[in-house]
Amino acid sequence: MSIRVVLACLLLALFGFTPAFAADHDKSETKQSEAKAAPAPQEKSVVTAHSVTINGRSYAYKATAGTLIIRNEKGEPDASVFYVAYTVGDGKDSQQRPVTFLYNGGPGSSSIWLHMGSFAPVRIETASPNATPPAPYHLVPNADSLLDKTDLVFVDAIGTGYSHGIADEKDNKDKDANPDKRFWGTDQDIDAFGRFVQRYITKYDRWNSPKFLFGESYGTPRSAGLVKWLQDNGIACNGVVLLSSILNYAEHLPGLDINYVNYLPSYAAIAWYHDKLPNKPATLEPFLTQVRNFARGDYQVALSKGAALPDAERDAIAEKLHMYTGLSVQYLKEANLRVNPGRFRKELLRDEGLTMGRYDARFEGVDSDSAGENPETDPSDTAIAGAFTAAFNDYLARELKYPSDVPYRVGSSAIRSWDWKHKVPGSNWPVPLPIMVNDLGQAMRENPHLKVLSANGWFDLATPFFATEYDLAHLGLDAKLRNNVTFTYYPSGHMVYLNVDALKQFKSDLTKFYDSAAPR
Repeated sequence: MSIRVVLACLLLALFGFTPAFAADHDKSETKQSEAKAAPAPQEKSVVTAHSVTINGRSYAYKATAGTLIIRNEKGEPDASVFYVAYTVGDGKDSQQRPVTFLYNGGPGSSSIWLHMGSFAPVRIETASPNATPPAPYHLVPNADSLLDKTDLVFVDAIGTGYSHGIADEKDNKDKDANPDKRFWGTDQDIDAFGRFVQRYITKYDRWNSPKFLFGESYGTPRSAGLVKWLQDNGIACNGVVLLSSILNYAEHLPGLDINYVNYLPSYAAIAWYHDKLPNKPATLEPFLTQVRNFARGDYQVALSKGAALPDAERDAIAEKLHMYTGLSVQYLKEANLRVNPGRFRKELLRDEGLTMGRYDARFEGVDSDSAGENPETDPSDTAIAGAFTAAFNDYLARELKYPSDVPYRVGSSAIRSWDWKHKVPGSNWPVPLPIMVNDLGQAMRENPHLKVLSANGWFDLATPFFATEYDLAHLGLDAKLRNNVTFTYYPSGHMVYLNVDALKQFKSDLTKFYDSAAPR
């Protein structure tokens, strides 16, 4: 016991008071005691039993809604990650059953869209491509679920759903600190998801299970980096599903002519869908082959000439663009042969007073200003957001019995402060934007059994399919590995599954993919 404490005790006994320094000492000890007594973050889960019928067969499954704790290099709790897992079977056989980790993008989006719209054993009914009416909403058994082929784990990025960072010593000193922000960056996010996968397969004894990654939108660059991260940490994957990809952000910088080249086939598909082509072909895909050839050929050459493009050549290109996009020759020439997606969404249906969706151009909207340059909203977002949000909150509480005093967080503000830098394999320093083609290519070269399925919507103006084709053609694979990449296309948009017919075809394609990547 220190002299100061002894003196304090004597003064208290003699005079009935405690000196200030002794009181401060007591407060300090109390704070330290409280800090030591603060409960460590705990993993928790709620398990419920259900069944679903797929292809005429009933599958009994468990739904596990819960959190896992990922730890930093010191072994300290770093974040609590929320997930919902759907698993079939128990015992030894289940350990060898495939397991798929699914997530959306943003960055800053929860997994609600894939979870409620695609291949979980339930899905929400929408009126797509029309706006879905307000509540009550309807969740229905999903006969197109992937649960017959694989267990499913839907994972929420940190800052979304119920996933959150755990305050560290630095955060505790700063009352305004947000522990989520430690994970808001390209490589930080990949590392967090990698640690989650490690924790999940350890906790649930799935190290020997075939493993798949399924990412949508920004989830695709995450998957490209994550499959390499997992491989580097002894976890080889069987397959990666890339839905609506963006694998090279450098190609999407404003003002680059490659943008206009990459979007042209999507414009043609959308004009075909809306009956705006001067001579609409009977079928879409042969027509798009023509447009692809023109885009990478005469169109790209013309754009590369800039202001030196001769008038006659400019006129010829404008006429061809008119035939492929439905936009007027005059408008195309005034736009200098370069129409960005926002202006296309506003212009194509202007004569009808309508705009189109960015995520899915099948959706139509109405602006207050028909003369504007760009749409005021994205009808493919506003038409479904309320339905997904309300239905999922109800489903968590009513069906999965997951208790919470706060609503499920559909999205975060992560994109506003995202650290976009990425350390490309083979480089000594990071590049300023996610360029993930090298990661995926190296993972496939190191693991020649790794299969990749690239799923694309014809009417997606967020991640155009032609850009994805270009990126995946530059993986650096030799001839023996090129057949490990499969492309599929659907008459839908960014969220392919919003078209129920496309969802069924997507499921059929995935069945073949899983049989190829994880034969049993």
